[in-house]
Amino acid sequence: MEINLSARDIRAFLAIANALSFSQAAREMHLSQSALSTLVLRLEDAIGTRLFHRTTRTVALTAAGEVLASHADQLLSDLERTVIAVRDVAAVRRGRVTLAAMPSLAARIVPRLFRAFGEKYPDIKLSVIDTLSEPAFELVREGRVDFALTAANPVYTDLDYVPLTTDNFVLLAARSHPLGRARGKLRFTDTLSSPHISMSRHTSVRQYVEAAALQNGIGFHPAYEVDHLATIGAMVMEELGVAALPAMAADVISGEGIVRRPLVNPVIRRSIGLVMRRDGSLSPAAAAMLALLKHQIRNSVS
Repeated sequence: MEINLSARDIRAFLAIANALSFSQAAREMHLSQSALSTLVLRLEDAIGTRLFHRTTRTVALTAAGEVLASHADQLLSDLERTVIAVRDVAAVRRGRVTLAAMPSLAARIVPRLFRAFGEKYPDIKLSVIDTLSEPAFELVREGRVDFALTAANPVYTDLDYVPLTTDNFVLLAARSHPLGRARGKLRFTDTLSSPHISMSRHTSVRQYVEAAALQNGIGFHPAYEVDHLATIGAMVMEELGVAALPAMAADVISGEGIVRRPLVNPVIRRSIGLVMRRDGSLSPAAAAMLALLKHQIRNSVS
């Protein structure tokens, strides 16, 4: 059975129960006695029983009224706490934001984003899932994250992709490697004669490199395939090969013996953007983080 009770109904009931007087309760509620009586009748009709014994001189609670009176204060308190919680979420004072990001972006962009957001909204809980591009899209599709920060993937036509910036590829080589000793920009096709260390086939990095090679009528056949940037860095340091990576991914790899060179002919650019559900709206907290992220990226490229 559906019972439609408002906070005003409960307050009116409590005013009568405490005063045992309709006239006094009507003054407290700023209602006429007839309006208060109508409210009580509607309340009794909704509950399905009488709440007051009323004569011309006295007002008393029925057994059902006694039960309602014993719970009414708690009902009001619960309702008020719920309203406060909802208002806190709307005002970005409470809540949670979860985002997915490719490992290079999780390491390069997310820490600064979380620090700035946490300073502004200290009570919002934050979490990040660092994953590859394709799983990031799936996490958005499944509703497990609010949005994803990742590379474009035209396969996911049911999701919205909003480009934010581009990330140019560079070549990483050991300082003692012939390509590491070269000066200035390198032709991408000239690097293919050297062994390459690449991320695996299902990554966006690999797909961009393969497309650039095919653009020049060359197949891309790396000497090594790995899944982690740290492994690529260690293998480049040992001169097992060179690596073509987006600049943001290259930023994650550190080492005194590694140098980076810009790649041209072609210039390989990876689009970086936001992935969101097309039919879902963001929470106020997620929307606030999204606005901050866009602001940070605009400032970083301006």
